[in-house]
Amino acid sequence: MAKFFEALNPEQIEFVARQKIFFVASAPNAGRVNLSPKGMDSLRVLGPKTVAYLDLTGSSAETAAHIRENGRLTLMFCAFDGEPLILRLYGQGEVVRPELPAWAGLKAHFPDYIGARQIVLLHVDSLQTSCGAGVPLFGYAGERSELLEWAEKKGAAGLREYRQQKNRLSIDGLPTGLGDDQADAV
Repeated sequence: MAKFFEALNPEQIEFVARQKIFFVASAPNAGRVNLSPKGMDSLRVLGPKTVAYLDLTGSSAETAAHIRENGRLTLMFCAFDGEPLILRLYGQGEVVRPELPAWAGLKAHFPDYIGARQIVLLHVDSLQTSCGAGVPLFGYAGERSELLEWAEKKGAAGLREYRQQKNRLSIDGLPTGLGDDQADAV
């Protein structure tokens, strides 16, 4: 049976901290719904109503565009081992980029990954747990290295150019705010 909460409790915070993968969902007012898997050591619970993840340069920037348009954001976690559980966090997203004053304080929570382009904050309005009994069991085999290796090869100038060419607009043509003479976090 699904249960709703207003804020994360200590058990839920511990559950989030153990997860190796999470999913980010956002949608524009009209257009495609985006659902992205995220991994690596990129997520932090900053408080019972605030979660942040470090977003690395990649092939698209749908979440940034959707947050700019309407702010809606959902994060989902699934237990792939141990007791079954699904946890969804609903709320308003906020994008913090390297040129903003809040960047340094937030960035200190994360590893120094090359290619960091923004930190996405979720201001939690509510959360929901559900049983997760239909989610299969999986074993964790480790992190992939390809994204960091790609970013290392590109270097700071190459990443800046990539964001200008590939991350300025969402797949629906919405502006993301990325690549607009953005300062480097690299």
